[in-house]
Amino acid sequence: MTSRIHPTAIIDPAAELDSSVTVGAYTLIGPQVKIGAGTRIGPHCVIEGRTTIGSDNQFYQFSSIGAMPQDMSHGGEVTELVIGDRNTVREFCTLNTGTLKEEGITRVGSDNWIMAYVHLAHDVQLGNHCVLANNATLAGHVHVGDWAVIGGLTGVHQFVKIGAHAMIGFQGHVSQDVAPFMTVDGNPLAVRAVNLTGLRRRGFSNERIAVIRHLHKLIFRSGLTLEQSVEQIAALRGEQGEDSQADVQLMLDFIASAKRGLVR
Repeated sequence: MTSRIHPTAIIDPAAELDSSVTVGAYTLIGPQVKIGAGTRIGPHCVIEGRTTIGSDNQFYQFSSIGAMPQDMSHGGEVTELVIGDRNTVREFCTLNTGTLKEEGITRVGSDNWIMAYVHLAHDVQLGNHCVLANNATLAGHVHVGDWAVIGGLTGVHQFVKIGAHAMIGFQGHVSQDVAPFMTVDGNPLAVRAVNLTGLRRRGFSNERIAVIRHLHKLIFRSGLTLEQSVEQIAALRGEQGEDSQADVQLMLDFIASAKRGLVR
């Protein structure tokens, strides 16, 4: 294990690192940190707090992982940061632990691509296969579904939900919930279209995309109220294939859980 850890790195004896973990020069790792097999930590990183990191992640230089939440009401309670597998975290990222306003855990899933200067605040719940471009900033309690893409220099207001397969354009100001499958852009932010490029890259069939486009039309282009749109979407259940039924249910569940109103 010592051959994989640079001699200038400072690792608390209580930290739990798999023998295959690599640690770069001048990195500091605290006593409550656990790191799984194959993970590579670059130079000049600080990993602290009650932080659990899975396997085969890569952290580039100068990141701060597991610091206390930037929340003035936080009273020093012990909270956590939990990170899954195969994530890439580029330079100067800041990922904070949670608060007791939720379950006390900030979560990052697996297979995410997190570019330089990204900030994930307390209690963020980031799904799997997401892309966060440079300087994307997620405030506290933001929830992001799988396969979402968040453009560079985007700011996301606290408690916002971003649906699975959604895409947020460059420099978005996100203060309302972003529905699954949609592309939003502009200032003020608005739904522009279905995220067709992303869906096709993920192997969505033409039939499945057609149903999602119909959802888009009902919610954003029909002139119906949201309640009327939901009624018509609910009527689609049972009429489609299994995958499309799951997409319809995903949209219904998202709308039911939206608290800040949808970006329209």
